[in-house]
Amino acid sequence: LWIVRQQGCFHPSLLFSSLLFSSLLFSSLLFSSLLFSSLLFSSLHLYFSLTQSEIIRHWGYPAEEYEVVTEDGYILSVNRIPYGISSKNSQDPRPAVFLQHGLLAAGSNWITNLPNTSLGYLLSEAGFDVWIGNSRGNTWSQRHVNLTRDQDAFWEFSFDEMAKKDLPAVIDFITKTTGQEQIFYVGHSQGTTIAFVAFSTMPELASKIKMFFALAPVATVGFANSPMTKLSFLPEIIIWDLFGKKDFFPQNELIKFFATEFCSHEPFSCLCGNIFFLLCGFDERNLNMSRTPVYTTHCPAGTSVQNMIHWSQAVSSKKFMAYDYGKKGNMAHYNQTTPPAYNVRDMKVPTALWSGGHDTLADPKDVALLLTQIPNLVYHRHIKRWEHLDFIWGLDAPQEMYGDMIKLMRQHS
Repeated sequence: LWIVRQQGCFHPSLLFSSLLFSSLLFSSLLFSSLLFSSLLFSSLHLYFSLTQSEIIRHWGYPAEEYEVVTEDGYILSVNRIPYGISSKNSQDPRPAVFLQHGLLAAGSNWITNLPNTSLGYLLSEAGFDVWIGNSRGNTWSQRHVNLTRDQDAFWEFSFDEMAKKDLPAVIDFITKTTGQEQIFYVGHSQGTTIAFVAFSTMPELASKIKMFFALAPVATVGFANSPMTKLSFLPEIIIWDLFGKKDFFPQNELIKFFATEFCSHEPFSCLCGNIFFLLCGFDERNLNMSRTPVYTTHCPAGTSVQNMIHWSQAVSSKKFMAYDYGKKGNMAHYNQTTPPAYNVRDMKVPTALWSGGHDTLADPKDVALLLTQIPNLVYHRHIKRWEHLDFIWGLDAPQEMYGDMIKLMRQHS
C-alpha cells in the first residue's frame, strides 16, 4: 500500500503486485521464524535425555565420571571436567574445585547454561580441575550397595547424612585422585548448608578446604518465605501420609513430557519460569528463557521426604539443628531428648559469601544473622536485585560473581 501511495495512483495490477510482495515477505519471515524455532528446539531436545557427562562433551569439553561409595553404602555419581578447551595444553597446576548443588537439584545446575554463563565451564577455562557432586537420592545418585530405591530404608536420610557421609567420601576421593591436600568448595543453597554442618563438626575434613564459596547460603530459615517453606504448616504425620516415606519431587517422565511439549514453546516457557519462581524465586529478565525446558528436564532432581521434613523442622524451630526423631528417637541417635544444634562459629574455613536481596529461601535477614557467626569471613557481596536461582543461572552471573570467585581462587592457589 505504501508503494501504491508513492505512485499516486490506485491501479489494480500495482496493488496486486504489492500484496503479492507483502505475502511473500511475510511467508519468508514466518518460515524463517519457524525454521529457527525448529532448529532451536532440536538443539535443546538433545539436552533432555543427556547425562551430565554427555552434556559436558556436547560442548567439546573432556568429561570423566566416577562412583564414590559412602561409609553407609550410598553410591554417588561424581563428574569431572579436568581441563578447559583452551587450557588443554597448559602445564600450570590445576587446583581442584568441588561444586555442590542445592535442594531438589543436581550437578547439572553448573553446566546447563551455555558455556559462557556456566560456572563449571568457566572454571575449567580458567585453569581449574572441576569436580561436580550429586547428593544421595537425586536423579544420578539413587544406588546403594545393599538397598534399592524401592525400599523405604533407602530414603531414610536428610541433609545430616549428606553433610556427615556424602561430603567426607567425595572430598576424600578428590584429594586422593588429584594428589592435592586441599581443594576449593563451592556450594549453592543446601550445598552451603551441608558444608556448614560438615566443616563445623569435622575439623579434619575442614582442613582439606582451601576456601569455602557460599552462594545463597542457608543455615537458619526463620525468615524464609518461599512457598517451599509452607510444608512446615503441616504436622509431620500429614506430610508422611501425603508423600509417603520415599522420594520427594523426583525427575520423572511427566515432568520431561511437560518440558518437551510445553516449556519449549511460547507462551508456555513463561509458565515454566513462573513455576520455578513459585519454588525458589528468580528474575525472568536475568534468565535465558529459551533454556527453561533444559532446566526443567534436569531439575527438580528429587530428594527424600525425610529431608523435606528436616527442612520443615528448621522453618518451625527457626534453629540450625540435626534431624528431630522425637524424644525416643533422639535418645537412640544422639543420647539426648532433643536434636543437637549446629554451631557455625566452630567452622574455621576461610569463607567467601554472596547473597541476594530478593532471595526468598536464603532470606537477607537470615543471612545477616549468619554473617555474624562465620569466624573466618574473607569476602561478602550482597547483590540487591538477585534471587535464589540467579547464582547458578543468572545471565549476569559471570560479570557479577564468577569473575570475583576465580580471582579469589587464584589468589589462594
